[in-house]
Amino acid sequence: MSQHVVFLDRSTLKATVRRPSFEHTWEEYETTSPAQVVERLKNATVAITNKVALRGDVLAQLPNLKMIGVAATGYDVIDVPACRERGITVSNIRNYAVHTVPEHAFALILALRRSILAYRQDVERGRWQEVDQFCFFDHPIHDLFDSTIGIFGEGALGQGTAKIARGFGMKVLFADHEGPKAPGVEFTPVEQVLAESDIISLHCPLTADSRNMFSMAQFRKMKRSAILINTARGGLVHEEDLVTALKEGVIGGAGFDVLTKEPPKEGNPLLDLRLPNFILTPHVAWASDGAMQFLADQLIDNVDAWVKGSPVNTVT
Repeated sequence: MSQHVVFLDRSTLKATVRRPSFEHTWEEYETTSPAQVVERLKNATVAITNKVALRGDVLAQLPNLKMIGVAATGYDVIDVPACRERGITVSNIRNYAVHTVPEHAFALILALRRSILAYRQDVERGRWQEVDQFCFFDHPIHDLFDSTIGIFGEGALGQGTAKIARGFGMKVLFADHEGPKAPGVEFTPVEQVLAESDIISLHCPLTADSRNMFSMAQFRKMKRSAILINTARGGLVHEEDLVTALKEGVIGGAGFDVLTKEPPKEGNPLLDLRLPNFILTPHVAWASDGAMQFLADQLIDNVDAWVKGSPVNTVT
C-alpha cells in the first residue's frame, strides 16, 4: 500500500530530509496555518509536523491519517489522547540535542558570568580610550571553577549540562522533584538548590505542574549574584516577575532562549529589556547543523519503522 506523506512546516528544519524507503507520495509546505491543516492532510496517511498543532477537532476530520511524525522532542502540539482513541501512532525525536542545547546554555552562562556583553558595549561606547590604565573593571567577572550550578531536569539535556559543568570544575546539584527520577542521579532539595546555586539551568518539560515554577518567590530565595538560564520552555518562568527581578537586582542575570509564546507577534516583556545582564536568543539552542541533520534522519527512520510494523520512539 502506498502512503501519502505530508510535511506541514518544512521551513522549521534546516537539513536534508531524505525520502522514506517505502512506496509513497510526498507533499511538503514551508508553513501551514491552522485554517489550512485539514485541506492539506485530507488525503495524508502520514503527517509530519514540528509546530503545527493537530488537535482533536482537526483529527476528527482526517479519517485517513494513521501516523504523525513529530519533528521535535516536545509533542505538546499533538492531542495525544485523541490519537490513541483513533489508533494514530505518534513518534517524536529522541536525544538529538544532547550536545547543542547544553553548549548553548554554557555560551549564555559564560557570557553572563564574565559580563561579556557589558564589556563589549563599553568598548563600543569608547570607554577603553577614556581610562588611564591598560584595562578597566566596571563589571563583575566570575569564574566557573568552584561555583555551583543547580539543574532542574535530569534527562539527557540536564545530564549533558552537568557533564560540561563538571569539566569546568563546578559543583552540580540536581533539584529534587515529584515523579519518575533518573537512576544514578543524586538529588538535592529544591530550597537548597535555590539558596546555594550560582547558576540555575532549566532542562525540564512544561507541564501544568511546572508552569511558572520560577516566579518572584523563587527569585528571592536565590543569591543576588545568581543567574538563571532557560533553554527549555518559556512558560517555566513568570516573565513579568523576571523583568522585575532583573531591574531591581533581586538576581544577578538571566539568559533565555525561549518565550512563553513563539513567535512573539504580540510582544513580550523580555523583548523590551535592554540590560547588560540579560541575553535573549530566538529559540535556537537546539539548532546546530549537526543536531538538525540528526533530527531529520531520525524523523524518517521513525516513519520507516512504522510502515514496517515496528514503530519506535512512540508517545501513543
